[in-house]
Amino acid sequence: MSSADETYQTYHRVPSAIPSRTLAWNVYGKGVESVGRDGRPEWVDVGRPSADQLLVRVDAVGLCFSDIKLIRLGGEHPKLYGRNLATDPTRLGHETAVTVMAVGADLADGFHPGQRLAIQPDIYVKGRSTAYGYTIPGGLIGYHLIGPEVLAADDGAYVVEVDDRLGYAETALTEPWACVEAAYSQRRRLEPLRGGRAWVIGHPDDHRSYEFGAALGDAREIVVSGLRDDLAAALRASAPTAAISAVAEAEVRGPFDDIVVLDPRSGTLVARASDALAFGGVLNLVGDKALDGPSDIDVGRIHYHYTAYVGTTGPLVSAAYGERRNRAELRPGGVALFVGAAGPMGQMHLERALKTPNGPKTVIGADLDADRLAVARARLAPVATEFGRRLVMIESASEEELATLVANETGGRGADDIIVTAPTAAAVTQAARLLAGDGMLVLFAGLPVGTRASLDLSRVFLSGAQYTGTSGSRIADQALVVRKTLAGQLSPGHALAAVGGMEAAADGLRALMEGRFAGKIVIFPHLENLPLTAVADLADADPELGAALGSGGTWNADAEAVLFAHHLATPTLARP
Repeated sequence: MSSADETYQTYHRVPSAIPSRTLAWNVYGKGVESVGRDGRPEWVDVGRPSADQLLVRVDAVGLCFSDIKLIRLGGEHPKLYGRNLATDPTRLGHETAVTVMAVGADLADGFHPGQRLAIQPDIYVKGRSTAYGYTIPGGLIGYHLIGPEVLAADDGAYVVEVDDRLGYAETALTEPWACVEAAYSQRRRLEPLRGGRAWVIGHPDDHRSYEFGAALGDAREIVVSGLRDDLAAALRASAPTAAISAVAEAEVRGPFDDIVVLDPRSGTLVARASDALAFGGVLNLVGDKALDGPSDIDVGRIHYHYTAYVGTTGPLVSAAYGERRNRAELRPGGVALFVGAAGPMGQMHLERALKTPNGPKTVIGADLDADRLAVARARLAPVATEFGRRLVMIESASEEELATLVANETGGRGADDIIVTAPTAAAVTQAARLLAGDGMLVLFAGLPVGTRASLDLSRVFLSGAQYTGTSGSRIADQALVVRKTLAGQLSPGHALAAVGGMEAAADGLRALMEGRFAGKIVIFPHLENLPLTAVADLADADPELGAALGSGGTWNADAEAVLFAHHLATPTLARP
């Protein structure tokens, strides 16, 4: 066993003595200057677990652009619910790998010292969204206690067990990878809500026939506007237990769980209807003629509120619903376009597309940053070759240039799938214009609620187009990433661009803001004298570490072992 392996294995083991104090980067308000004290981490006490708590050592923390959003908004961040951080600070670090150090008596059946865990940060308690690294102080600390807020929430314990086949950085990066996986699993409700509130919109000069069937048969309340008498009668017959009332469109007040628009000729009307959707609401467009123009809709709600847009040409209203018509996965053999492809998350999406069995045949990555694009191309071109996929990377200086490329690659049809990781409404609107009639647009940029973009929703009912998006991930997504990684189907380390020790965290956050690295940044809380450093620069300065990296300079546990051998604090952050 090499000296690096010996150091790494020693670190893996639970020490006989746990330090009484540790370093932490608490957040006290808005701005990077409010992270820590005077630009540095502070010493805090290490607690001992009560009966329902674990004491964990934090081994690695991935930094995320979501951290920057919290820094910019402070207590105004949606997940902090107006919290006064000056008196009740939180802590960043939701992409976290930990090791159990001590176990409370009530948890002894499920946990043990030395157990390695990845934390799933998207936590719900009694239906309310909380989050590790936001509402719950996160992993930018050497040691900390976790209890029922993480271990006994709505879905049980929000942790995923891993073993020594995964390095610490790889473990931390299973969380952003889980978010990528979640983007292609169905999160929208695709059937009318049982016991819900519905709105059906028509107009008197619509002479088509419609069949409601059982589409709204389980609704609690149905409001109708502009519906012909015969259609109103048919609706009453199809939903005999619902309370049905006729209200003029201008006087209707939402929110509604389900909205059905018959013969939706007006893009403006469709936009107004979409604003009346409840959280997780579904808008069903039933018509055979294109709208008179695009609809200006709140695309942030697609991402964060899981609002769904379904449709059919009719006459059967219920034909719009269900997963068979509304896919979530990339089209087999298709052309997939990724906008903002050279960023850390964009590269993960590209890698997944290239490695997905029966995935797209052609993958196009577009980005404005030529340097980051070159790095992404160098990383991913070998993957495309290995899996027999065509990879095209373009510096998209203009919409026209990108449109020409997509037209050439698709024979003028448009992209089968477009994934937008660029956080602007303009990027969404421009990308949507390149979509095939039956394509899927995935919003992954975390656009805030209230962000409006113009989309052609005619495609939804005329051709079956999908407009979808996700926020965060679930335990099952992260567990799937762990399984795929161990099976060689994913390489979380591929995304790692830079590392640093505990004191480098603030510089890491600034680097995120500046877009300094074309990949992920990981902080190792127990490494000393390690400034924020690109992996490539580490390899140049340390031949032993460079030789340990995987193909194409990919980060792995072997390289991590060398890094720990050269920078591990002894004893681990045990200073007073």
